[in-house]
Amino acid sequence: MKLDRERIVDAALALLDDVGLDALSTRALAQRLAVKQPALYWHFKSRRALLDAMNDRILADAYADRVPAAGEPWDAFLFKVARNFRRALCSRRDGARVHAGTEANLDDLAPSERQMACLTGAGFTPAQALDILVAISRYTVGCVLEEQAEAERPEDDTLDRAVAAFPLLASGLAHYRAQGHEATFEAGLALLVDGARARLAAPDDRVRPGRSGLSATRGTSGTSSGNRSRSAATADGSPADTAPTASAPSPRRRKRGPGAQ
Repeated sequence: MKLDRERIVDAALALLDDVGLDALSTRALAQRLAVKQPALYWHFKSRRALLDAMNDRILADAYADRVPAAGEPWDAFLFKVARNFRRALCSRRDGARVHAGTEANLDDLAPSERQMACLTGAGFTPAQALDILVAISRYTVGCVLEEQAEAERPEDDTLDRAVAAFPLLASGLAHYRAQGHEATFEAGLALLVDGARARLAAPDDRVRPGRSGLSATRGTSGTSSGNRSRSAATADGSPADTAPTASAPSPRRRKRGPGAQ
């Protein structure tokens, strides 16, 4: 069978699911494809380039809904995008680690602009809009990084036994353990969206001196970091599904996150 980029990415993702990112080497990939290792470099000049392509495929397969629908409330959109971004990152073993450090492609720009338009149309400045998208994207990636890393750790009740001497921590930890990863993600996402609502309700508030949204690194266009509400209300008045944000391209590098990614 002819060796091309699509076949290499297919095999790389299958290998990722089998062995994890740490064991994903070009040597192991070449063995899986039954080719010589140098053949891979004809299509991907570096391991980083391969990871970028793998990230593109992960987001393309599981993170299609990243732009606001006509008339969709901005907060409901943020919840939706964050949840979808999270779902995409969780769809592959070490998905968040693959995503972290990737660069966005030019196809991210138009979706990112629509995400920005949704927020600026609600009254945020462009700097504030990008700050929100970056914050939600990075939050999403961070949550999935922790979740996937925890899955690799052996069971250990040392912390649970030691925390018994600290009643407030013990109570909080018990709740944290009981609610699970998704509910924990939703709780933090709701706090972020609540903060954005508070910023919007304070028209005299300004972005901190010396920092504009455009100085933030990118993290919303390929948004998170999916992937995720509880504080906003949906159009029909039901509890809000307001957590997702799409990643917007960073002014520095093309990294992705919840939004356009």
